[in-house]
Amino acid sequence: MKYRNTCATVLMLAGLGLSALAGAQVLSSPMGSQPIPAGQGPGVHGANSAFPPLVPRADIVPWSVLTDVSVKFQKPRIITTFPEKVKRLHGTQVKVQGYMTPIEPGTQHTHFLLLSVPPTCPFCMPGGAESMIEVRTTKPLPYSQNAMVIEGRLQVLKDDPQGLYYRMTGARQVK
Repeated sequence: MKYRNTCATVLMLAGLGLSALAGAQVLSSPMGSQPIPAGQGPGVHGANSAFPPLVPRADIVPWSVLTDVSVKFQKPRIITTFPEKVKRLHGTQVKVQGYMTPIEPGTQHTHFLLLSVPPTCPFCMPGGAESMIEVRTTKPLPYSQNAMVIEGRLQVLKDDPQGLYYRMTGARQVK
């Protein structure tokens, strides 16, 4: 129960409360011409951010792939449809780059969320549940506000009780 409440709190603090998405304000996005509801999609790394944006790498699964999901609101449920390229990642060893968001206090973490945008950036718009991965590492990692690359076994989640779409297990930080 502690985990469930903690995860829900992190989601709410990040502005990603899933129950609020159905009535989310629609904002224009510098990512494209189609407006997206706030709290959905990959998030937006603001141009005025003190944090450098993620640098694309060929050996890393890009957030554009992970956030390419369709979400349909059928009260009281949220139905998520994953494209084939995302489904094929289920159970595979992948590398993802992002920003650590601890779930519990401390300086070392074996359980945290990896986000597509810096969680402490006042100029960045957070994404939705598709822009985060629940991570379980094999060894504790020190908290950092810098981008990091995490490698582990990715699970694509269907109907997760915490509202998450992705989980990575057996993870470790790599260069």
